[in-house]
Amino acid sequence: MMVRSGSRHLRKTLLSAGAAVALAAGLLAGVSTPSQAAASLSCDVYAAGGTPCVAAHSTTRALYGSYNGALYQVRRSSDNATRDIGLLSAGGYADAAAQDSFCAGTTCLITVIYDQSGRGNHLRQAPPGGFPGPAPGGYDNLANATAAPTMINGHKAYGVYVAPGTGYRNNATNGVAKGDQPEGMYAVFDGTHYNGGCCFDYGNAETNGRDNGNGTMEAIYFGNIKVWGYGTGNGPWVMADLENGLFSGVNPGYNANDPTVSHRYLTAIVKGEPNHWAIRAGNAQSGGLSTFYNGPRPNAPGYNPMKKEGAIILGIGGDNSHGSAGTFYEGVMTSGYPSDATENAVQAGIVAAGYTTTPGGGPGGTLTPGSSISLRATTSCCTDRFIRHQNDRAVTSVITSSSSSVDKNDATWIVRTGLAAASCVSFESKNYPGDYLRHQNYQLYRQHNDGSALFAADATFCPQTGKSGQGVSLASANFPDRFVRHYNNTVYIASEGGSHDFDSASAWADDVSWLVDRPWA
Repeated sequence: MMVRSGSRHLRKTLLSAGAAVALAAGLLAGVSTPSQAAASLSCDVYAAGGTPCVAAHSTTRALYGSYNGALYQVRRSSDNATRDIGLLSAGGYADAAAQDSFCAGTTCLITVIYDQSGRGNHLRQAPPGGFPGPAPGGYDNLANATAAPTMINGHKAYGVYVAPGTGYRNNATNGVAKGDQPEGMYAVFDGTHYNGGCCFDYGNAETNGRDNGNGTMEAIYFGNIKVWGYGTGNGPWVMADLENGLFSGVNPGYNANDPTVSHRYLTAIVKGEPNHWAIRAGNAQSGGLSTFYNGPRPNAPGYNPMKKEGAIILGIGGDNSHGSAGTFYEGVMTSGYPSDATENAVQAGIVAAGYTTTPGGGPGGTLTPGSSISLRATTSCCTDRFIRHQNDRAVTSVITSSSSSVDKNDATWIVRTGLAAASCVSFESKNYPGDYLRHQNYQLYRQHNDGSALFAADATFCPQTGKSGQGVSLASANFPDRFVRHYNNTVYIASEGGSHDFDSASAWADDVSWLVDRPWA
């Protein structure tokens, strides 16, 4: 613990901590109404602790008890119209039904994540930087608005699903820490969705999208890359991206006190002030926070004093490196270095918010890991056709009770927990154990799992409510704007109205919607 001079400052810190603890007790004792969250939410708690939010981003809920504005904006691909998605009530939860209605039968992208702090620190599509993005003009991709469904206190909501190439940024912020100024930040992530790419960050970064040297960033990192720093186990780890280094403690490289963490919903914290910083984390569904590091700035040149520039990033590195994957639900940045007591109160509020997975693990409650299923087309032409493998290719075939046992086995899949994200699913062949449905060059095949990260991503699909209103649609984990689709009886991952024939907008919503049927074998 750092010793500070000045009894006046100490008295203020103790009073702030007491206020935060009182708020935590109130959060734990309170009972929320169906659409109304607890009265004292994350940014109320930070304000009571003397470290107010200067940025507050969430697609799932309000972060102030009085907030009643928009959480985010979506744009649908059918006509490029946009809509702001707000709250069910002040201080409450996202109005996911408004998004579902607006995006019915088409795909939507998240175009803006609004800042609830009133400072206008909104997050938008990241522009090109040291690395150009894959979207037109070198911009990064936008997140598919339906790729990360969740429940929060019994209400449906959506997170921000970041596939490689996706990123958000604000280079012209208001009130965010610069230089060596103190700040704190937290984020709630999906602790099962990560990779070894650089860099799934949320926090403070360079204002020009380039690597401006050691100490020009201070952001939360989550993933299992080991190039710069790492902790115990195989990862993923919560670390600090301080530019030219992901730090798990005081030393570059390995630090034993930073453990592997993989809670389905993860609270991750990084905070820093002159020659002092910390990493904390915990299960966002239960319990408190653990401190993984609390001490001086890294034992490497350029990080004391810090040279923070004050931009905000999500899903990318400070230089627009965009090889990472992850899912974001909410996060804030503060003015000033929050006390542990304040953060403990914030964690209590996050737990009280009640994050849970969608019922049954996916739309319809039928894609349960371990179960055997068959996937039937819903397009009017083809309701007797099922996804099956044939000569290693995924196709649709008519399967009936009189079909051969080979055909029935080929059309039967075992649902597995997603190889690349536990919130999604993978499909193992019934009659070729160890072989999975996987896409390659946008076409689907049955292939043997080679254990690579690429195979895991290619073989992972995230269930959503069927785009036609029937069954489920299955988004590719690494191309979340593409869904499993049959086209001329061949199975692809297809975007709506894209550049390939199989991306045709005609019958797209029907072709990407599947009924989960009893298994043929």
